[in-house]
Amino acid sequence: MSESHAEELERIKDRYARRIETGRAALYDPLTPVNTCFRQERERAMIDMVRRLASGRPLSSLKVLEVGCGSGANLVDLIRWGASPEHCIGNELLPDRVAAARRVLPGQVTILDGDAAEMAAADGAFDIILQSTVFSSILDPSVRDRVAENMWRMLAPGGGILWYDFTVNNPSNPDVTGIKPAEIRRLFPAATYRFRRVTLAPPLARRLGGATPMLYTLLNSLPLLRTHVVGLLSKTA
Repeated sequence: MSESHAEELERIKDRYARRIETGRAALYDPLTPVNTCFRQERERAMIDMVRRLASGRPLSSLKVLEVGCGSGANLVDLIRWGASPEHCIGNELLPDRVAAARRVLPGQVTILDGDAAEMAAADGAFDIILQSTVFSSILDPSVRDRVAENMWRMLAPGGGILWYDFTVNNPSNPDVTGIKPAEIRRLFPAATYRFRRVTLAPPLARRLGGATPMLYTLLNSLPLLRTHVVGLLSKTA
């Protein structure tokens, strides 16, 4: 690992710590109406991508890795949709999130701490690799490249990367960067792609207050107001 790579990992840890210190973590409270809308819309799009990826195969037979699994919520969803816990692995850089994931996930799920770029799983070990707002948290392009290269190496032919991330910069949050579809294609040049725009711009959506459930769908019908993509990046069999 290069010195610059190691420095970026430490900066990522600092950025997440700053999110907690500044109170930004409260923005992601799953019980707020706006986050419920975000989650339900994303879940519908993700289920559609998983169905396409499975292509008639039982989800329980597929091997799953989540890069940057956080506290384990996405893996919980995949297990709820049919993935087998013993076929699921979560990777996470931040020690407190590793501990949280181990508390939430079934004991059969393997949690690996450390840098996703350094994971040593075999070539083609996973049928599904999931990333959710990981790449937007990596500001060093060379580190993004290394993580993408390792993900692609570990992805089995006929498998796919499930992607959820935002595409535009947030002027109020310099700790993240938007990842546009063109950048996704640069990171994974050999993939075939399916993208769906989702998620009403969070700064706007959070201003809706108690009217969120009523107005979210209406405003989100305008594609220009959607700031994230759900994607399926497929690897030819």
